[in-house]
Amino acid sequence: MFNVQRISGDLEVLELTDSETDSRVLIAPERGGLVTRFRCGNREVLYLDEETLADPAQNVRGGIPLLFPSPGPLAGGRYSVEGKEGELPQHGFARNQPFTITDTAASTGASATLTLVSSDATRAHWPWDFELAVRYTLAANKLRLDARVTNTGSAPMPFAFGVHPYFKVPETEKSGARVETQASRAWDNVQKKEIRLDRIALGGREVDLHLLDHNSSRSALSWNDDRITVESSPDLRRWVIWTLPSKPFVCLEPWTGLADALNTGDGRIIVPPGESHSLFIAFTGDMKQDKPPRPVREYNGQA
Repeated sequence: MFNVQRISGDLEVLELTDSETDSRVLIAPERGGLVTRFRCGNREVLYLDEETLADPAQNVRGGIPLLFPSPGPLAGGRYSVEGKEGELPQHGFARNQPFTITDTAASTGASATLTLVSSDATRAHWPWDFELAVRYTLAANKLRLDARVTNTGSAPMPFAFGVHPYFKVPETEKSGARVETQASRAWDNVQKKEIRLDRIALGGREVDLHLLDHNSSRSALSWNDDRITVESSPDLRRWVIWTLPSKPFVCLEPWTGLADALNTGDGRIIVPPGESHSLFIAFTGDMKQDKPPRPVREYNGQA
């Protein structure tokens, strides 16, 4: 049985549930339409730094941030495209803007649509008018995001898009974690150089790899007996892997293009006035379930 519920508090959240599989998703519309939690059975799929979520002045570290209209940093923090110039923060502005709940449903899945429309706050960075609508759907152990970018202005609008999921991987298990890829080359953003990719070692150090020839809209992250599969529409052809030492997460991020895509054109999408462009990303969790604690039997004085 599917259900969608609004939960009020210091930060309003939407809860999507599938009671048959005991799956649960929490979304914070005010914090960039962020998925904060994704649970499969009794296992949490995502890492979340609660302090950053509670502080509006900070970028949230954790969950699944939306990266729009440009994933990654721009060269010099600036773009020049379609005859317009401006500045953008790393990963764009969507993750720091409040989204509006525009629809919910609970038929073939628990779903909610959140929308961000252009405003004075977005025009300070981005001179195009737009609507970004993201529908989140939970069914069984799968969470799907369907994003639709609509150009509501009168001039062609460029954009790039990505997501930044923080998968919860214990630090003690990161050294054995594996990312599925056929990529042989990557931009190492720690060393600031292109490298040959043999084995991706995720334990004990910062890893920030931008895969150059992944050539697939699918990947997976596995560790111990757990596995997260990530699938996306063909536009999301660039993948980024990031983790920090002593932090229990690994990010596996599909982007339409590498950082600075607005300037380089690699992965830049142009939407004509009045038209839309749609993309999707789906996360499937195959997680071993924690065993419940054994009940404690009270001693009644008899053997």
